Amino acid sequence: MKRILHLISSIQGNESYSYKLSNAIVNKVIEKYPGSTVEEVNLNDQEIPHINPVILQSMFTPGDQLTEEGRESIRYSDEAVKQLMASDIIVIGAPLYNLTIPSTLKAWADHITRAGITFGYSENGPVGLVTGKKVYIAMSSGGIYSDGPSKGNDFVAPYLKAFLGLLSMTDVTVFRAEGVKLRGMKEQALEKGIASIYID
Repeated sequence: MKRILHLISSIQGNESYSYKLSNAIVNKVIEKYPGSTVEEVNLNDQEIPHINPVILQSMFTPGDQLTEEGRESIRYSDEAVKQLMASDIIVIGAPLYNLTIPSTLKAWADHITRAGITFGYSENGPVGLVTGKKVYIAMSSGGIYSDGPSKGNDFVAPYLKAFLGLLSMTDVTVFRAEGVKLRGMKEQALEKGIASIYID
């Protein structure tokens, strides 16, 4: 049995290609690990504050020294970190918007990056503290970014893998539904993406 955290970041929610692909991944995980639990989080339904001076200062303030304002300012961050740490498998639905990830997903990433909690520092630089997690990324894109002339313009998969790696989540697999806006390809894009799913 696994605890699955399913993150939805597309503004189209359950109607999006990234959601349909990520949901298929979740179903495949459940097939492999019967009895698994799923916590589905639609980032668009949450009021995720961008990091501001109050939040940043509160993140570095010991809990017993926090003011009420400071404690409230990191409430979302604390909850997001708790969800992350409690999960065994993270499935991220990540559409490509303007060559990168949705702003809600970036805001989530900022809030789970907590010094002393999800990463620390050594004499050689940052050291991730989020270990033992498996991450699946369900990426959708209007064009083709895994190969061809636009390959260098994919700032979704490389960024997410680098960011997750910073926190020590290095076991990352990317599945793609691409070409969803291209004539002659969009009809098969999701089908091909789902067919490519394997759970290791």
